[in-house]
Amino acid sequence: MNGTGGKYDALTLKNQLCFPIYLCSKEITRRYSAILNEFDLTYTQYIVMMFFWEMGSSNVKELGETLMLDPSTLTPILKKLEAKGYLNRERSAADERILTVSLTEKGKELREQALTVPDRIGRCYGLDAEESEQLYKLITKLLTNVEREQEL
Repeated sequence: MNGTGGKYDALTLKNQLCFPIYLCSKEITRRYSAILNEFDLTYTQYIVMMFFWEMGSSNVKELGETLMLDPSTLTPILKKLEAKGYLNRERSAADERILTVSLTEKGKELREQALTVPDRIGRCYGLDAEESEQLYKLITKLLTNVEREQEL
């Protein structure tokens, strides 16, 4: 069962776009984990913190939509980040169903400490600024297309 040639070519790993994307994602997340251990953050906690560093505060629904994470995934992450003192979670006085999350002073201080992370992770990419921008555009286009196809 060679697996190459003829009608089975489409099923070989070397002909799968998804496989190198999967491997790349896995390896980049592994590299992030090594760096983020210094900050006592997981990769998912880090992207949540980046969201709040940018937005300051938000509700859980908007956070989930932006990061493409469901509430059952977000709740334990937000609780852990709150326990670490980085975020505050509060129910809306107007509507108890709405949970508002905001950055604390300690969370803002973490942003200062994390300033080194993008440069450190960027070194492992081996891409110049133009290549990074092109790759970002292609990945974003791919994600948009996959999401659109899912809706059809």
